Amino acid sequence: MAQKLRLHGIPMSSCAARSMICLHEKGVEFELVLVDFFVAVEHKQPPFLSKNPFGQIPVLEDGNLTLFESRAINEYVSNKFKDQGTDLIRHDSLEESALVKVWAEVESHQFHPAIYPIFYQHLLAPLYGKSSNQAIIDEHLEKLRMVLDVYEDRLGQTKYLAGDFYSLADLHHMPMMFYFMKTPWGHVVNERPRVKAWWEDISSRDAFKKVAGGMTIGDK
Repeated sequence: MAQKLRLHGIPMSSCAARSMICLHEKGVEFELVLVDFFVAVEHKQPPFLSKNPFGQIPVLEDGNLTLFESRAINEYVSNKFKDQGTDLIRHDSLEESALVKVWAEVESHQFHPAIYPIFYQHLLAPLYGKSSNQAIIDEHLEKLRMVLDVYEDRLGQTKYLAGDFYSLADLHHMPMMFYFMKTPWGHVVNERPRVKAWWEDISSRDAFKKVAGGMTIGDK
């Protein structure tokens, strides 16, 4: 019997959530190993640092293999379990697979750098006893608007970012989008009808619903 995968992280973490969504999409059983992030600060202690020297979650253990970085974990899971669950990287089409990679790179290099500082300043900074910096939020809202304008155009051509199929390119957006919609600036999404419809579509998926309940940052 195959050994169950072990994912080290916490449900509220956007990065851990990204990999949890992928695992659910693929129908892969896994054990979530909770990391004490706030009291024991386990992710900065030697046992955890031996798994990820950068001290970040999540970490995936598959037998003797240890992986970190959620996007890399997701690609591994999608390849290893390619014959079950949702085909998130389009194994049977070189062109579609290439487009998944393109739009996954867009998420990583365009979308995430624009949206993460808003998430950090509005939702994370208060958890660490820091004040939000509205100037940083405003600057990155402008950057996010430009990215979402590109998405609005793209989604007029295809149902999802890489094509008329759901893929890692869409999935990787979900944790940050979810948290962003908790902020006062959700209208930036809602003002763009195709982006709004895309978000409502992907956030209705069962795999995401299984994870969203644990994403409690910003809840009162």
